[in-house]
Amino acid sequence: MMKLENLLLGAAAFLLVSCGSDMKYDATGAFEATEVLISAEGNGRLMQFCADEGMVVKAGQEVGIIDTVQLYLKKLQLAATRKSVDSQKPDMNKQVAALQQQLNTAVRERNRVMNLLKEDAANRKQLDDWEAQITLLEKQIDAQRSTLDNSLGSLTEQSSSVNIQIAQIEDQLQKCHVVSPITGTVLAKYAEAGELMAVGKPLFKVADLDKVYIRAYITSAQLEKVKLGQKAKVYADYGDGIHKEYEGTVTWISETSEFTPKTILTEDERADLVYAIKVSVKNDGSIKIGMYGGVCF
Repeated sequence: MMKLENLLLGAAAFLLVSCGSDMKYDATGAFEATEVLISAEGNGRLMQFCADEGMVVKAGQEVGIIDTVQLYLKKLQLAATRKSVDSQKPDMNKQVAALQQQLNTAVRERNRVMNLLKEDAANRKQLDDWEAQITLLEKQIDAQRSTLDNSLGSLTEQSSSVNIQIAQIEDQLQKCHVVSPITGTVLAKYAEAGELMAVGKPLFKVADLDKVYIRAYITSAQLEKVKLGQKAKVYADYGDGIHKEYEGTVTWISETSEFTPKTILTEDERADLVYAIKVSVKNDGSIKIGMYGGVCF
């Protein structure tokens, strides 16, 4: 039984060791992940917060909330103000109804006098008086409508202004809910429930560890051989000559050169200038941020 276990352990070690401990890479570097720092977008006490380090969160998942009482009360106050403003808006038809009724009466009387005038039962002055009365009422109605239009426009603008303020408060209320922008693992936690928050204060850091990449460096001589989208072999270095192989894809090549970092070894150690590249890898859970590795094209 012991002999079988030793054989299995030996086979596993063989699979992890790629090209032996003396394996030579085309480029080396460290594994990284796209990290997102989430900061507070509201002011107030952090009432709840459950983004613990190592916790896996989903995109849009709420992990905390900042006190919203004052903002909610402000919203209620603005809603009451909007209701008051809307109640002051004039009803155009009702406001001019009396004058419109007088105008209708004047028109009927004018028409009656016109008929009587045709039969010589009325004089021209009576007709002129009703014509003048109609003109006066029409002007009064126009003037009142203009006044009411101005009043309605002013109140409508006030109502719109209040609506904008309510929308701003609703946006602030929404931002009091702390959510993760991406699906990933919480790397660090910078606050605890009960602390006072201010806009911009860091809360936690999250990264998608399922999709990592190795940031490596290549020389000018290698540059012409490396293209975006090119497949490459990526090796996670566990030390003691133990490596694990992954399929990678070149996703970024720096447009500018830089001096060789002292901690980086390239194929041509005499090169003074290198180009940074990123090779993405699908992580099976074994690759950790900061782990060293190598790339073979």
